[in-house]
Amino acid sequence: MRRGWNLLLWGTTLVLGVLFVLPIVLVVKNGFWVDGVFTLRYLVGVFRNPIYAEGLLNSFAIAAGTTLLAVCISVPLAWISHRYDFPGKGLFSAIVLVPMILPPFVGAIGMTQILGQYGVLNAVLGTSVDWLGSLRYFGVVVIQALTLYPIVYLNTAAALANIDPAMDEAAANLGAGGRSRFFKITLPLMLPGLFAGGTIVFIWSFTELGTPLMLNFTKCAPVQVFDSLKDIGASPFPYALVFVVLTTSVILYAVGKVAFGRNVFAMQGKAAVMFSARKLSGWHCIAAAAPFAVVSFFALLPHVGVILMSFCKPGSWYGTVLPQVFTLGNYSEALSHEMAVSSIRNSLGFSAAAVVFNLLLGLAIAFIVVRSKLRFAGVLDAVAMIPLAVPGLVMAFGYLAISSWLANLSWVRESSFWGALFDVRINPTLFLVVAYAVRRLPYMVRSAVAGLQQTSEAFEEASLNLGASPSTTLRRITIPLISANLIAGILLAFAFSMLEVSDSLMLAQQARYYPITKTIYELFQLLGTGRYVASALGVWAMAFLTVTIAGVSVLLGKKMGAIFRV
Repeated sequence: MRRGWNLLLWGTTLVLGVLFVLPIVLVVKNGFWVDGVFTLRYLVGVFRNPIYAEGLLNSFAIAAGTTLLAVCISVPLAWISHRYDFPGKGLFSAIVLVPMILPPFVGAIGMTQILGQYGVLNAVLGTSVDWLGSLRYFGVVVIQALTLYPIVYLNTAAALANIDPAMDEAAANLGAGGRSRFFKITLPLMLPGLFAGGTIVFIWSFTELGTPLMLNFTKCAPVQVFDSLKDIGASPFPYALVFVVLTTSVILYAVGKVAFGRNVFAMQGKAAVMFSARKLSGWHCIAAAAPFAVVSFFALLPHVGVILMSFCKPGSWYGTVLPQVFTLGNYSEALSHEMAVSSIRNSLGFSAAAVVFNLLLGLAIAFIVVRSKLRFAGVLDAVAMIPLAVPGLVMAFGYLAISSWLANLSWVRESSFWGALFDVRINPTLFLVVAYAVRRLPYMVRSAVAGLQQTSEAFEEASLNLGASPSTTLRRITIPLISANLIAGILLAFAFSMLEVSDSLMLAQQARYYPITKTIYELFQLLGTGRYVASALGVWAMAFLTVTIAGVSVLLGKKMGAIFRV
């Protein structure tokens, strides 16, 4: 039995090594080894180049601003939701998660119409200020924070739910006031959850490509990496820049982990008493609901903008609060536009293949972590979660490096079959599927691990003792028992693969293989009806993720926050 576990461990480790570690290794190699000689010339050149240096500083500023704003939004909402019970609480708690259903770069379409020189805000104020032209940095920060704050909210809410209320009561009995108890008891105890969500938001916003690209904020590292794709085979500079982005993300995460780790206090595994939310009435209900209403209003503005643009007749929303003419023509064109139809079909195929791979590998890793007694099971679990902390931009560039290396091999160049399989310039299907799978593997692993931890081994042992084979036990006992968790992982992996941005923008280089996010970006660049058809595709994506997130919330409940935790 132990031999079988060891084979499974080394098999999954090998797969992760090839699909996750190798791309990163090639990025490092191509940035430091030139013509077989190690050099720091290009790494130093990144910092000496004022354009690259400014891009890195701007990316750091975007990440810091986005994370700070997301925390300022999320913590008060999570605190109110945890402490108080008021009419409409369930509805408001669901509404604040709505921004998760739209990628930030799609929301940027709506915000360009709201904050543009001839947009809604200027129509209301009677001005003609180009808000996005003069305040692009703040536009990027606000859009990303209003989209990513639910990740911090979910982790903070989960952390608050795990705090033993007996500690707060003990402090109150000793005379501590509400503010003192929050900063000395509650805040230190919820820091791990707050940090877990904040880390994801920081790294995500530090390496976010779509939003700056849509708002034409070109002076940041992700856009500079994207623009350097044309030089990927001619210069090591792009690899050196990607290495700096990767290293910065890892260092920032590690520093934060150490700094916050010192302030993490141990707690009992179970609360001594059950916490009961205080029921509010009268104007107190209005005061508690008001922050949810205000945040929801501003967070939903990009979604409203995208929806209105999708129903707007091209050219009829210019300097007015609402479109002057509504039409369904954009949806008709989206369903008949060759690029749009093929992109939906491509994304469905890429995402489905990635989910199948995720299910097999994620289930194998979960079994090793929960059921085996192997020494390195915890290490495998940690490695499987690292893709949440490694920027998608870095992974996409790594896969481009692998494709470039394979495409230069003689047996690949001379074969149309191998060329179509390994060269992204010909067909990116293999690398898009792998990229989607690796990026969303943590969702499947966490969902499967949670299911196995909640399921007693006694059922599996009884099946084996009655003569059933391990495969039969897995198929007829284990999988049915954890099916809800697996379905949740499948839904999340599939939905977020459908709307993956960095990998899609960088790996898909021919129109017939564009996934839906690459098509939305390309359509947005077109004059005429392009951005309106892009909005219609964005609404389709929004509806798709709405159903997905709702289904996952039903299956996982309050444990959903653990999915977004490094």
